[in-house]
Amino acid sequence: MRARDQLRLDTLRSVLSAFSYRKIEAGRELTEDEQVEVLRKQVKQRTDSIEEFRKGGRADLVDKETRERELLSGFMPLQKSREELRPLVRAALEALAPEQRNQGAAMKLLMPRLRGEADGATIRDVVLEELKALGAPQQ
Repeated sequence: MRARDQLRLDTLRSVLSAFSYRKIEAGRELTEDEQVEVLRKQVKQRTDSIEEFRKGGRADLVDKETRERELLSGFMPLQKSREELRPLVRAALEALAPEQRNQGAAMKLLMPRLRGEADGATIRDVVLEELKALGAPQQ
């Protein structure tokens, strides 16, 4: 507030509001994982908005949403890179029977393990790349 950074102030207020709604919904204090989930949803909302504003030709709103997303991302735990995910994906695919090696089975196995550590879209992309390298069906 003192810095007169209205965008930062508005963004943080919206996150605090989201925390409050989630707390009321849960009827108790939020755990750290639940707080991270609220932040993740806020970041995803910004990402979806950016795509829609780009389609609509609203560069001013794209810029605003991008800055908000960057601000919120600074509060998120560090995400694993594609290269850090690759060995985990390979191990998961090897754990599956050859006839079960597909995107759905791999995602079902990986998502609970990697919750909070990687974005679902990034995991999906790495799974598809690894399935393609194995010559396995992707769906």
